[in-house]
Amino acid sequence: MPADRMLTTVLRAYQDLPSAAATKIDAIFGTTTSLLSSLNNPLNLSLLTSHFLTARAVWQQQTPTDLRTCLRVISVYNTAAFHVRRNELESVHLPPGQPRLGGGLSADEWARAVAKGADDRSSRWRHCLVLTGILMGMEAEDRRSLSRGLRGTLEQAVVTAANLALEDPVRTGPLGSGAVVLALTYAFPLLADSVKGMLNCNALLPAIAEGMIGEGFENGGFIRAISADISPENDVWWSTNSPSVGRLEDLVSRPLVQNMGPLSRLAAFAVQHAAHSNVVLQCQDDLLDFTAALLEKWGQCPLSTIDMSVEATALLPEVLQGPWAMLWELLRKIMYAVVATLQPTMGRALLDPNLRRDFIAPAVASKTLHTLRNLSFVSSRQGASAFQVYTFTYLTSIDIITRYPEACTAFLEDTQPPPPPPTQNGQTTPSPLAQALALFYLNTAEHLPLSIPTAACETLIVAPATSLLAPTSWLSYAQIQPESPSPLSQSQPPNNDNGPQHPQQRQPPPPPALALELFEASHSCVLSALSCPQHDSLAASLVPYYVDALLSSFPARVSPRQFRLAFRTVAQIAAGPPFPLAALHPDLAETLLEMVRWRAVESGEASTAPIPSPSPSPSPSASASDPEQQPPLSEQTALLLAIVDAIPYLPLHAVEEWLTRAALALPAVPDPAMRDAVRSRICEVLVSGELDVERAAVGVAWWGVGGGREMVLSGLPPPGAGGNAGSGDGEFMMSGALGGGVAEHGGKERSRL
Repeated sequence: MPADRMLTTVLRAYQDLPSAAATKIDAIFGTTTSLLSSLNNPLNLSLLTSHFLTARAVWQQQTPTDLRTCLRVISVYNTAAFHVRRNELESVHLPPGQPRLGGGLSADEWARAVAKGADDRSSRWRHCLVLTGILMGMEAEDRRSLSRGLRGTLEQAVVTAANLALEDPVRTGPLGSGAVVLALTYAFPLLADSVKGMLNCNALLPAIAEGMIGEGFENGGFIRAISADISPENDVWWSTNSPSVGRLEDLVSRPLVQNMGPLSRLAAFAVQHAAHSNVVLQCQDDLLDFTAALLEKWGQCPLSTIDMSVEATALLPEVLQGPWAMLWELLRKIMYAVVATLQPTMGRALLDPNLRRDFIAPAVASKTLHTLRNLSFVSSRQGASAFQVYTFTYLTSIDIITRYPEACTAFLEDTQPPPPPPTQNGQTTPSPLAQALALFYLNTAEHLPLSIPTAACETLIVAPATSLLAPTSWLSYAQIQPESPSPLSQSQPPNNDNGPQHPQQRQPPPPPALALELFEASHSCVLSALSCPQHDSLAASLVPYYVDALLSSFPARVSPRQFRLAFRTVAQIAAGPPFPLAALHPDLAETLLEMVRWRAVESGEASTAPIPSPSPSPSPSASASDPEQQPPLSEQTALLLAIVDAIPYLPLHAVEEWLTRAALALPAVPDPAMRDAVRSRICEVLVSGELDVERAAVGVAWWGVGGGREMVLSGLPPPGAGGNAGSGDGEFMMSGALGGGVAEHGGKERSRL
């Protein structure tokens, strides 16, 4: 069909009623793309664009918030521009006199003609779609099709159209605002920095927040639709045929959801460059409300009771690989988008004078932490929070709020998890959602003891942590006896319309996926509270309980590295300044070391078999200070290494004695490699600078005239001691007592420096 006749036909089709045009809308878009690529008269190009932007058949097809048509409009002009530029390049190689391919117009001529069609007959937001399509087709992927001047003009036209549309929200409407946001997600990477600075971010940021939360994520309504399809009490569980699955598939295919990464970068730019800080604060409030509603809806959804460790048995394979994976991919996308928007907000809280004020800064930090807590059921899943933007947002919020004790206390009071449920043979376990919220609370509380009073620290940090470390807590039971049945496995339907009965349904499930991280976070909270000198009254009563819990947990639930780190911290707290505990209980540090030495050498309870190396933990608290990986150690070796680790913190008079005791314990280690590990650690403490000047002098004297070298390298007893001194094979003596070896060595007593 000739181009003129095709143009007349498509212009007539533009005016069809939506009901009549529904069956041929694809043909309308295809014909428009073809005409844009082949028309050779600039006036016809302008006419076609002008009528296309007001076509009743095109714009009355969609719902008030559906952006798929807007995306197709961008695609039409992107494709046409690409073809025009390709035809121009190929026509250069044609022989003279042969007609040029396509319409024969150059890229600049074609772009000017189409841009003139974006006239006053159509809305500004529709102009933004057309101009974005032209810019993408000509300049994306480093094509550089337009002249420099025309490209700059086109970039400014995109920004001008976007600003005019956003500054008139009444005329633009929700669809227009969403369309502008969609167009800018594509055009933004192509804009020069000077042109980006022309964006009215005060108007753009609310539109982005509305598009992200409303059109993009449906305000979390998809979770409520899933809940409506599931009825555990009637043995009805999620299936691939549920209406909510179709709704979920439709949601993830929406333009803004598919482009959530570029949209997040656009949101970050808008937050950074918004002139009014109130706009930024309103955006933060919108995200907080959205995530709070999302958390509430997820808590009411039966799927939230499925622990990650039992997914394979609780869900049918087709659900697990299809809708379930799609749901969590969408939830992770929500978390990434929200965190990417909060990150520049916290950056402004550090630099913006309006947000740094003492009555605003703690509120900004607290709201950010509340928002991250609302998303903790997503971020705690398979280390989903392990990316730089999340880390910056989280730690910056903590850095700000720790300057305000009242804000710290208020946040902990607002987010404190409920007491653990009463344990009946370990069968009562909190829901996975409650575990995720408790884990976020403990990981955050670990950073706050230095900023709150002792009473608040005991109530809000120590009490929740110690309740999980108690031998009767559900957490300890779940880790010790993971074969105990859970309520979830009992609630699964034995048979329903979704498929046959699961063969593994009656098998005992594994422990909760977050059990180990909760255990580590509880230990970290207690150590953090103990490390604060102002909580000395709390430390005096807490240290004995904690060391007992630590010893009872090792090595079943605490790795050698974690045990050594925890014991070294407690020994440092109990040994001396800056901690006042040593003044009240001067013998506490040596008592703790004696407890460990007795278990390692004297009692015979410590195992000498190698402990399997655990897999790395994704817990932020556990990975913050990881030393280099140690070779496989036994329980006995780890206990001895913990003693050596604590020696640099002991009082001066006890350093030589405990160096001797550590050295005399070496023959009790049967494995030569493990014995060498303890021997190397003793030498490392002496030469690595861990000892201060006075203790280093004691160590040098002990190594030389005190017989330390012989004890460590050759296993010989110290001068003035019997052959079995300290080995546990001879008679029991008080620490420092003189044995029969004094007479054997000529009565020379070992000197103490």
